[in-house]
Amino acid sequence: MTHTSTRFPEGFLWGASTAAYQIEGNNLNSDWWRREHDPAANIQEPSLDACDSYHRWEQDMDLLAELGFTDYRFSIEWARIEPVPGVFSRAELAHYRRMVEGAHARGLRPMVTLHHFTVPQWFEDLGGWTADGAVDMFVRYVAACAPVIAEGVRHVCTINEPNMIAVMAGAARAGDRSFPAAGLPTPDEETTHAVIAAHHAAVKTVKAINPGIRTGWTVANQVYQALPGAEDVTADYRHPREDVFIEAARGDDWIGVQSYTRTRLGTDGPLPAPADAERTLTQWEYYPTAVGHALRHTAALVGDVPLIVTENGIATADDARRVDYYTGALAAVAAAIEDGLDVRGYLAWSALDNYEWGSYKPTFGLIAVDRETFERTAKPSAVWLGKLGRTRELPRTTT
Repeated sequence: MTHTSTRFPEGFLWGASTAAYQIEGNNLNSDWWRREHDPAANIQEPSLDACDSYHRWEQDMDLLAELGFTDYRFSIEWARIEPVPGVFSRAELAHYRRMVEGAHARGLRPMVTLHHFTVPQWFEDLGGWTADGAVDMFVRYVAACAPVIAEGVRHVCTINEPNMIAVMAGAARAGDRSFPAAGLPTPDEETTHAVIAAHHAAVKTVKAINPGIRTGWTVANQVYQALPGAEDVTADYRHPREDVFIEAARGDDWIGVQSYTRTRLGTDGPLPAPADAERTLTQWEYYPTAVGHALRHTAALVGDVPLIVTENGIATADDARRVDYYTGALAAVAAAIEDGLDVRGYLAWSALDNYEWGSYKPTFGLIAVDRETFERTAKPSAVWLGKLGRTRELPRTTT
């Protein structure tokens, strides 16, 4: 048995990610707030105060910096900034600007996501992404974010997981928001075209604000694996759900790779996880090497566009198992780098145990949050992962 280590490159982004709606609390003007309080939507539980990070973001950043992380990805809430069409809140823009400055004050590099799933209720009422003028409305919002991102923000993500936005739109259009036992619903094609157009327009707008900002978006990679004889089926299934969004990033400064598990496909389509597979709290198959497959597949499609792992993690109540998952995932990332892939960073999902779109039960967080007092407690996995951020060295054992 040989003990070695892999050193991640100088300047490597080492951090954790969050989404505004999932941690801030009381985003009253967002579409999700209305949905989670609609009895017909059958949402398990509402977000309510969430982690109260709107008021406690300094505590969150303090902890991440103390733990050793160098980067923090957070999103800004469109519905706060533009609560009614064409009217922008100076107070909210100033709030998010303070977060950017607060990150720098703590030695954290901020990555700002402009859209992480939620939209203003008025935007949804107009028809959402497929409404007339939707792209222009999104660009208007992006331009209004100039006070937040113009200085001190090196990386901006325009839209988080656009493929999941299209998938959810497809499910809604079919009259069913539930997902099949394996695989994903068919994405709505009109929404796909709209979000791709919105992304490209947003990139131009961000570059007009500051041409030095590195822009990209993030894609949810399902790690589709073809069983023998199902290669063509897998390619056809994967393209509208994933590849078309990866291909849209070919001209970007970077692309975010987000993965958690795998999806196997046979000749008849997606297959459930093996009966004996370990499952996480989201009922996904425990599969730490997924991120390595995701990086390699993405690189094969985008060519020389730099890659950043912008989300990767596990929902579990067993923190030792979380460390095991991250150990396997990071080994896969390191192997990809050693094989020549241009991977610029790794940001875990999630910094906090937060609201996972209907429930607080799937705990992805490196930091536990008391639901009554909002007290933050770093888990051993956070200490372990943060220490790696200080050294940039991943211990590895080979036989």
